[in-house]
Amino acid sequence: GTCFDTAYIYASGACEKMLGHWVKNRGIREQVVLLDKGAHTPHCNPQALVSQLEESLTRLQTDYVDIYMLHRDNPDIPVGEFITVLNEQKHAGRMRIFGASNWSIERVEEANRWATEHGMSGFSVMSNNFSLARMIDPVWAGCISASDARSRAWLTEQQMPLMPWSSQARGFFTGRANPNDHSDAELVRCWYSEDNFRRLERVNAMAKERGVLPINIALAYVLCQSFPTFPLIGPRL
Repeated sequence: GTCFDTAYIYASGACEKMLGHWVKNRGIREQVVLLDKGAHTPHCNPQALVSQLEESLTRLQTDYVDIYMLHRDNPDIPVGEFITVLNEQKHAGRMRIFGASNWSIERVEEANRWATEHGMSGFSVMSNNFSLARMIDPVWAGCISASDARSRAWLTEQQMPLMPWSSQARGFFTGRANPNDHSDAELVRCWYSEDNFRRLERVNAMAKERGVLPINIALAYVLCQSFPTFPLIGPRL
């Protein structure tokens, strides 16, 4: 793939630096899509957005990112304040489009309505969790899933593109999940449920029938939605 997902807080900036060095060293900036995120809690405000974006661009050794997302929401701040600053940064050429990660559909809808009323650009894309296995407890504080029926209906109605994180449910369908194995505390806390294990059983049977891996079935589910999806994955050797 040629789309790379990173964020201001990942490895205290080391991920952005490594990615920026790799892209520049190969001279492929125009051949890749950089998705960056900023303004994570507790620094989720318009001022932090601007300063973090500037630092991220320096780390990435580029003057713009293709997609910029707010990493978290801060409901105490009116949506208009975020939208105004994002539009300023977009018009300055520092981002092509912007979106929202771990925002509720209600807040995104409110933000886009405000943007329309004020003649500005709104969120063009979202990045909430979405996978065949349903997240039963947030992986991290402030995380939001879009796997529920209401979110899926809204995404379909709006045709809002979703770039889901943990689209493979932290490897739930790779053989890591076993009801008798509780060694991975995070996997157990966030993904172990009777419903998810029933899904795993059906996926394993379907994969065997079709001669593919279970993870292929799980990925196909995310891709074959009634709204645009671009699953974010973390390959492992």
